[in-house]
Amino acid sequence: MNTNFQDYNQQQNWLFPPSIEELIPQNHPVRVVNGVIEQLDLGLLVAEYSREGKPSYHPKMMLKVMVYAYMDNTYSSRKIEKAMRENINYMWLSARQVADHNTIARFRSKKLKTIFKDIFKQVVLLLAEEGLVTLKEVFTDGTKIESMAGRYTFVWGNAIKTRREKMSEQLEELWQYAQSVADEEDKDPTPPDFTKMDREKVERTAQKINKILKGNPGVGSKQRAKARYIEKHFPANIEKYEGQEALLAGRNSYSKTDPDATFMRMKEDHMQNGQLKPGYNVQISSESQFIIHYSLHQTTNDIHTLKPHLQTYEYLYGALPENLTADAGYGSEENYGYLENVGIEGYVKYNTFDKEEQTYKSKKKKNGKDDFNRNNLHYNAEGDYYVCPMGQHMERTHDQKRTTKSGYRQTTSIYQARNCQGCSLRGMCHKSKYDRKVERNHQLERHKEAVRKRLTSEEGIERRKRRTADVEPVFGHIKSNRNFKRFTHKGIKKVELEFGLHALAHNMRKKAA
Repeated sequence: MNTNFQDYNQQQNWLFPPSIEELIPQNHPVRVVNGVIEQLDLGLLVAEYSREGKPSYHPKMMLKVMVYAYMDNTYSSRKIEKAMRENINYMWLSARQVADHNTIARFRSKKLKTIFKDIFKQVVLLLAEEGLVTLKEVFTDGTKIESMAGRYTFVWGNAIKTRREKMSEQLEELWQYAQSVADEEDKDPTPPDFTKMDREKVERTAQKINKILKGNPGVGSKQRAKARYIEKHFPANIEKYEGQEALLAGRNSYSKTDPDATFMRMKEDHMQNGQLKPGYNVQISSESQFIIHYSLHQTTNDIHTLKPHLQTYEYLYGALPENLTADAGYGSEENYGYLENVGIEGYVKYNTFDKEEQTYKSKKKKNGKDDFNRNNLHYNAEGDYYVCPMGQHMERTHDQKRTTKSGYRQTTSIYQARNCQGCSLRGMCHKSKYDRKVERNHQLERHKEAVRKRLTSEEGIERRKRRTADVEPVFGHIKSNRNFKRFTHKGIKKVELEFGLHALAHNMRKKAA
């Protein structure tokens, strides 16, 4: 029998029992969490607690446990409670105190909700003091993360608009019928405006219609039934749609189980059919793969997120970064103008930049159709005209103004050829039966020219390379390595806090590494 084993005796007593401190390795990430939070000013967090009643667990201890739990991929309050009882790292942070899961959940959802950004800022400033970040240059990108809302609980803005239009048409049609059969004293020479309907107007109009139809024996039962249906259901439906439009707040959709979530197209598609899912657009700015700032948005497009993202950045740190690098999803006249006005040097692509670069690098000969593209037509800035492929001047005829979804006003100039009749190139040049027109946004073209010079400079090329190795791996690490692909809370305030905890845990984990 082999007896070459180490001694094993569960009843062996310790002469000098070890402390938990001795059992935690000196380079363990839990020590980084402890050391960083010990340096923070938690005055705002302490102010969230009442001085009356039963003594609470110390907020510093609760914060340490919460941050380390997110580093440890432990997000459930019940699992955190279990870890405080059984895991030596949690026991060391909490000094062997054990908070129940309700206390942990309340701490996360109520105590941290309004002051967490201040904690996050303090940690980033500590990173800056250590020279790990400078806060002068950032790489910005966005991703969409699914809400925990039901995937098929959608309300569509276009559907509401269509239903309201149909209701208005039916009401107007019945109104016209009632006026046609009404006595002279019951006729109304000024009909209601059916394009703007509210509950009170619908009720009043439906009552008038019913009064007319009831007093007329020649009206058929079908019209009477329709009038009763409208009076009974339309006012409540209008009120319902008004409430839904208030929840939409300009969006195209929302979820019934999480009204703050918008339906978006995501890369993580459980049905593999491009299906829209409720979620949030998460924007981050990173430096050296540390998350410097984050913000959550309900819009599906990144273009409208850059300005509010940087505004909250300035509110948080009291200053803006010196330069910003981002992909073509942020390239717009409004964003270029904003970056210029606030003094940020922007390395932000526009939508055709990559195609232009590819054509230039490959030195491919343009095909015949490229010669007729508006971007390849010669523009004479001094004379303010385009030259068509036949050498004809295309003069500026007028300007068009439009307002974007965010309220930004754009001006586009229209240039038109003088005479395309009989031109041998007309079939290749354009398909319109009139003389060819081209549009030019002078302000946008000025921004694009400046951006093109920056992006193609040595510094611009270097920043473009660094962007793909800086901000994109952060999302890859959080979503793939940490398996965070869906929020576990509802409401934009709660999910913003949830992502903030992931962002802070990411920074702590990277600092520990």
